[in-house]
Amino acid sequence: MSEAALEALSDMITEAHTRIQQTYEHINPVVGVRRGMRDVGIPADAMTIDCLQTRGRIVLILHDEQPGVLLYQFGTIDEDAGEDFQRMGLAEVSAETLFTWMQDYFSA
Repeated sequence: MSEAALEALSDMITEAHTRIQQTYEHINPVVGVRRGMRDVGIPADAMTIDCLQTRGRIVLILHDEQPGVLLYQFGTIDEDAGEDFQRMGLAEVSAETLFTWMQDYFSA
Protein backbone atom coordinates (compact mmCIF):
# COMPACT_ATOMS: atom_id res chain seq x y z
CA MET A 1 0.00 0.00 0.00
CA SER A 2 1.46 3.30 -0.93
CA GLU A 3 2.05 5.92 1.66
CA ALA A 4 0.68 8.37 -0.91
CA ALA A 5 -2.75 6.69 -0.80
CA LEU A 6 -2.81 6.77 2.99
CA GLU A 7 -1.72 10.40 3.00
CA ALA A 8 -4.37 11.34 0.42
CA LEU A 9 -7.09 9.61 2.44
CA SER A 10 -5.84 11.31 5.62
CA ASP A 11 -6.03 14.71 3.91
CA MET A 12 -9.61 14.04 2.76
CA ILE A 13 -10.62 12.94 6.25
CA THR A 14 -9.04 16.04 7.77
CA GLU A 15 -11.01 18.28 5.41
CA ALA A 16 -14.28 16.41 6.02
CA HIS A 17 -13.69 16.36 9.78
CA THR A 18 -13.11 20.11 9.88
CA ARG A 19 -16.28 20.74 7.90
CA ILE A 20 -18.34 18.42 10.16
CA GLN A 21 -17.12 20.27 13.26
CA GLN A 22 -18.01 23.62 11.69
CA THR A 23 -21.46 22.44 10.59
CA TYR A 24 -22.60 20.21 13.45
CA GLU A 25 -21.79 21.07 17.05
CA HIS A 26 -23.11 17.73 18.33
CA ILE A 27 -20.88 15.66 16.02
CA ASN A 28 -17.23 15.69 17.03
CA PRO A 29 -15.67 12.65 15.33
CA VAL A 30 -12.45 11.12 16.55
CA VAL A 31 -10.18 9.90 13.76
CA GLY A 32 -7.60 7.18 14.30
CA VAL A 33 -5.00 5.54 12.09
CA ARG A 34 -4.39 1.93 12.99
CA ARG A 35 -1.33 0.15 11.69
CA GLY A 36 -1.72 -2.88 13.93
CA MET A 37 -2.96 -5.02 11.07
CA ARG A 38 0.57 -5.05 9.70
CA ASP A 39 1.86 -6.24 13.08
CA VAL A 40 -0.21 -9.42 12.71
CA GLY A 41 0.73 -10.02 9.08
CA ILE A 42 -2.17 -8.38 7.26
CA PRO A 43 -0.79 -6.04 4.56
CA ALA A 44 -3.24 -3.20 5.18
CA ASP A 45 -3.75 0.08 6.99
CA ALA A 46 -6.99 1.00 8.72
CA MET A 47 -8.52 4.27 9.74
CA THR A 48 -11.49 4.70 12.03
CA ILE A 49 -13.86 7.62 12.38
CA ASP A 50 -15.73 7.39 15.68
CA CYS A 51 -18.60 9.45 17.02
CA LEU A 52 -18.63 9.24 20.81
CA GLN A 53 -22.13 10.74 21.02
CA THR A 54 -23.81 8.08 18.82
CA ARG A 55 -21.19 5.32 19.37
CA GLY A 56 -21.04 4.96 15.58
CA ARG A 57 -17.86 3.98 13.77
CA ILE A 58 -16.80 4.12 10.14
CA VAL A 59 -13.89 1.80 9.33
CA LEU A 60 -11.76 2.52 6.26
CA ILE A 61 -9.15 0.07 5.00
CA LEU A 62 -6.47 0.40 2.35
CA HIS A 63 -5.24 -3.10 1.52
CA ASP A 64 -1.96 -3.71 -0.33
CA GLU A 65 -3.57 -6.53 -2.34
CA GLN A 66 -6.34 -4.22 -3.58
CA PRO A 67 -4.52 -1.07 -4.71
CA GLY A 68 -6.75 1.84 -5.65
CA VAL A 69 -9.67 0.45 -3.64
CA LEU A 70 -11.12 1.73 -0.38
CA LEU A 71 -12.83 -0.87 1.78
CA TYR A 72 -15.34 0.63 4.20
CA GLN A 73 -17.87 -0.44 6.78
CA PHE A 74 -20.35 1.28 9.09
CA GLY A 75 -20.57 -0.17 12.58
CA THR A 76 -20.31 0.80 16.22
CA ILE A 77 -17.50 1.50 18.62
CA ASP A 78 -18.72 -1.34 20.81
CA GLU A 79 -18.31 -4.12 18.25
CA ASP A 80 -15.47 -5.36 16.11
CA ALA A 81 -15.64 -4.80 12.38
CA GLY A 82 -17.22 -7.66 10.49
CA GLU A 83 -15.94 -9.29 7.34
CA ASP A 84 -18.43 -7.65 4.98
CA PHE A 85 -16.83 -4.49 3.67
CA GLN A 86 -18.15 -2.39 0.85
CA ARG A 87 -15.72 -1.31 -1.88
CA MET A 88 -15.20 1.95 -3.69
CA GLY A 89 -12.47 3.09 -6.03
CA LEU A 90 -10.16 5.38 -4.12
CA ALA A 91 -10.30 7.84 -7.02
CA GLU A 92 -14.07 8.11 -6.43
CA VAL A 93 -13.65 9.05 -2.76
CA SER A 94 -13.51 12.72 -1.84
CA ALA A 95 -13.73 14.88 1.25
CA GLU A 96 -17.37 15.42 0.26
CA THR A 97 -17.99 11.64 0.29
CA LEU A 98 -16.51 11.33 3.77
CA PHE A 99 -18.41 14.40 4.99
CA THR A 100 -21.69 12.92 3.73
CA TRP A 101 -20.97 9.56 5.38
CA MET A 102 -20.23 11.25 8.73
CA GLN A 103 -23.23 13.57 8.43
CA ASP A 104 -25.68 10.81 7.54
CA TYR A 105 -24.36 8.07 9.81
CA PHE A 106 -23.56 10.11 12.89
CA SER A 107 -26.73 12.24 12.76
CA ALA A 108 -29.06 9.25 12.63
